Amino acid sequence: MTWFTGTVVYLLAWWTVLFAILPIGVRPDVEGDPAAGGWRGAPTAPHLLRKLIATTVVSGIVWLGIWAVVESEWLSFRSGPWSMPGP
Repeated sequence: MTWFTGTVVYLLAWWTVLFAILPIGVRPDVEGDPAAGGWRGAPTAPHLLRKLIATTVVSGIVWLGIWAVVESEWLSFRSGPWSMPGP
């Protein structure tokens, strides 16, 4: 895996993990007041910095797993049952 491919895979994993982590621990504001700038159903305390840090850590672990599978011979299209037939 080249550095460019690794970066693209990490960014894709980061965005996927972000959308998986965002709803964790969110409590909606049941009495939102639009005049005060709040809406009913908006999160009271979203803790975005914690979620960004957790997303970065979890996506790093996911990326390491993807890198290990790509670099290993466990799942290879060059040899084994999934290889293309030779000429």
